[in-house]
Amino acid sequence: MTNEQAMARALELAAQSAGYVSPNPLVGCVILRNGRVVGEGRHHLYGGDHAEVDAVRNAGGNAEGATVVVNLEPCSHHGKTPPCADMLIERKVGRVVVGMMDPNPEVAGQGIERLRNAGIDVVTGVLEQESRWLNRYFSKYIVEKTPYVVLKAAQSLDGCIATASGQSFWITGEESRMLVHRMRSEIDAVVVGANTVRKDDPELTVRMVEGRHPKRVVLAPQLRLPADRKMFSTPLRAETIVVCTADVAASGTARELEDRGVVVLAIESDGTGILEPHAVLRVLGERGIASVLVEGGAVVHSAFMRAGAVDELRLFYAPIVIGNGLQTFGRLSTSTLEQAERFRLVDVARVGDDVLLTAVRPPSAG
Repeated sequence: MTNEQAMARALELAAQSAGYVSPNPLVGCVILRNGRVVGEGRHHLYGGDHAEVDAVRNAGGNAEGATVVVNLEPCSHHGKTPPCADMLIERKVGRVVVGMMDPNPEVAGQGIERLRNAGIDVVTGVLEQESRWLNRYFSKYIVEKTPYVVLKAAQSLDGCIATASGQSFWITGEESRMLVHRMRSEIDAVVVGANTVRKDDPELTVRMVEGRHPKRVVLAPQLRLPADRKMFSTPLRAETIVVCTADVAASGTARELEDRGVVVLAIESDGTGILEPHAVLRVLGERGIASVLVEGGAVVHSAFMRAGAVDELRLFYAPIVIGNGLQTFGRLSTSTLEQAERFRLVDVARVGDDVLLTAVRPPSAG
């Protein structure tokens, strides 16, 4: 097995923990002797053993002198577990192959330096692009302390998320809905607006696939929310966060929600009646939320897009045309093409009868 093949396997192992290790990174590790796999491991759960520890344990006595292939630089600092770089040195491994350096500017390169100073050969940049893509949520969070934002919409070919009368169930097919539930299971929190909660009464849980439920975040500037909505009544209500403006944080509605176990967070109003997305992301980041899936509706979609707060778009297109319906970004006003929000297309995939378009904001776009 080559270094590239082993790294591909490490990435595959790492991806299996999506949704369970945040705000830690997704890490997989493969140990080779003479090109043969003698141990594999991954970071299974937040607070648990790191991938290198898991793999070395599974390798038994075969770790000494072996090649350790890992998609992220072995850590060099004490966190919930001891430094993996020190452990590899103690186990006298012969070589370490790294996909990407630690994006944390305070520790980047220190693990590699420690290994090299101990006489261990280190190879870097193997499948680096794939490694960076896998841990894009972690990379943004560890540097900026705010969540990576994925904006998802299920829409018609002409960009409508509902008819003029408000009907939206179901624009896309079952395969697309199942994929959305998979997305939820791999993200820290789902974000919707108060209108969506009032109109659709969503649960925002994972139901069509196996996986853990994300936190639910409701943006409700004036707390105009019926307290009997499903997400405030189910056993998961303690995983629900309502964000409002500071002037209504002490209202009766806020107290009633808090009495039910719901978390109510307040931010200062920007005077427009809409919560400023970057302020929302800051308070969510302070709670350890490293990624969010913005599910709507149109007011929230437009606000996040207008603020330049979207890192990634996932747009499901159903093969229907609605016409005078509710546009996904209908509240976004753009006068010139120069003002248009620009993204880089990274994938187009068929999902049943629908098409999923994935695009990311280029680094130069801010």
